[in-house]
Amino acid sequence: MYQRFILLLFTALLSNSYSHAQEIGLQLNSLKSELEKDVPATMKKVHEMGFTHVQFSTTYGLTFPEFIKSLALNNLSVLSFETDFNRLEKFAQSAVDEARSYGARYIVCSWNPHENGTFTKEDVDRAAAVLNAAGKTIARNGLLLCYQPSGLEFQPYGNGTLFDYFVQQLDPRVVHFEMDVFQIKQAGQDPVALLKKYPTRFIMIGLKDRKKGTEPARTDQESNVALGKGDVGIAEIVKAAREFGIQHFFIKDESSRAEEQIPKSLQYLKSVM
Repeated sequence: MYQRFILLLFTALLSNSYSHAQEIGLQLNSLKSELEKDVPATMKKVHEMGFTHVQFSTTYGLTFPEFIKSLALNNLSVLSFETDFNRLEKFAQSAVDEARSYGARYIVCSWNPHENGTFTKEDVDRAAAVLNAAGKTIARNGLLLCYQPSGLEFQPYGNGTLFDYFVQQLDPRVVHFEMDVFQIKQAGQDPVALLKKYPTRFIMIGLKDRKKGTEPARTDQESNVALGKGDVGIAEIVKAAREFGIQHFFIKDESSRAEEQIPKSLQYLKSVM
C-alpha cells in the first residue's frame, strides 16, 4: 500500500513537472484587430482555443478592473508584461507596479533607441546600462526582466556580432532574454545555434513561423504562417529549448489570418512537445 502511494505521488509530481515544462501561452497582440473591437468576446475565444497564459502590453481601451475581470472570467493568467525602453529608463518602478498588478512574472522589452535602422556599439552601451539598472529594480520586486532581440543586434562586430557584445554587457543575474524565433531567422541567424551558444540566457521563446521562400530581412507580416508550415524550424527549436530547460513558449502571429492559424499552431506545438 505504501509503495503504491509513493508510486502515485511520483507519477503526480512527474506529471506536474512535465506540464510546467511545456507552458504554452499566447501573445495577445496576435489578435489585435479582434481585441480592439471586442475584448471580452476575444478573451473568450482565447480561452476556447485552449490557452491559460498570455503575454500582453495594453488593455485595448478597457479600464484595469474591466481587463482583470475579462482575464479572470476566462481563466487566463498574465505570465509576461511587455513595456517599452523609455519607461524602463525613466519609470522602472512604475512598470514593475503595473506588471505586478496583473500578476505577471516577467517584464519584456523588445526595442531600444537607434537611428535609421542602424545599431551601433554606442547604442548597445546605452541600452545595456538602462536594462541593467531596470533589471535590478525589477529583480528587487521579485520579477525578471527579459530583452527580446529585434534582429538589428546581429550586425558584425569584432569576432562576432553586436548581439555577442550585448550579451557580455548585460548582467546575467538581472537581465535575461526572450527569443522571437521569426526575428532571429529574419536576421539571417540560426535560432537553435543561438540557443546552444547561450544556453542559460534565454528563458522564454516566442514562436512565429515564416512562409517558405520569404526573403531574409523582409518584414511583411503576411509571411506569418501556422507553426510547422514554414521554414523557421519550430520542432527543432522547441526540442533544443526544452533540453536547456526553457519552460515558457508564446505563440505569436501578426498576419491577418491569425485567428484561423493560432489553433493550428497550438495543435502543432503540442504535437512536438
